[in-house]
Amino acid sequence: MAETSHVEGGKRRRSVPAAAAKPTSRVRMSAAQRREQLISIGRQIFAERGFDATSIEEVASRAKVSKPVVYEHFGGKEGLYAVVVDREVRSLLDRITTALTAGHPRELLEQAALALLGYIEEETSGFRVLVRESPVLSATGNFSSVMNDVAHQVEHILGAEFSSRGYDPKLAELYAQALVGMVALTGRWWLEVRKPRKETVAAHLVNLSWNGLSHLEAKPGLITASGR
Repeated sequence: MAETSHVEGGKRRRSVPAAAAKPTSRVRMSAAQRREQLISIGRQIFAERGFDATSIEEVASRAKVSKPVVYEHFGGKEGLYAVVVDREVRSLLDRITTALTAGHPRELLEQAALALLGYIEEETSGFRVLVRESPVLSATGNFSSVMNDVAHQVEHILGAEFSSRGYDPKLAELYAQALVGMVALTGRWWLEVRKPRKETVAAHLVNLSWNGLSHLEAKPGLITASGR
């Protein structure tokens, strides 16, 4: 680079040339880092748009890579979606399973409700992915499958309680599905409204379920059917 000169106090002085700006090089991701980046981006887009409206082009664009890179890691949109859903299923189930530590059945209901609501609050995108049922996956890889797994755990708890109280333990599965379904559907509603606070929602869910369970009729009948 040529030197420049300027006049200062009647004397010509030479200026030292400015150093040429070095081009910044982008840090290259490892294969594992790139995979995690694509999973994170895919999770966000699937949450925003659902499976059908998501495209590999958009995933690649947000990641600033070419489409073949996405195909190389996952084989296509279905493969990426399956990985995202599998992670969320395991995350939610682990969270609920870990939360069930109390010995009293009412506390267990509280813990399960709080665990689900906590997941919705902290992992909103993941929950949105799970509740957007996709025809791509079987019944073993979606939100329903997670709730079924939770219901099986609740079923064992209720079965022991039913036996000790003289109720038919074979009905524990029915009640477990009803309780988990109530919490899950309420959670989907709370996902959008976010009020009242999750502790209040959990308290009311347990209030309805526990006080209902504590006053069960041994052999309930339908009033509407009695007069027909």
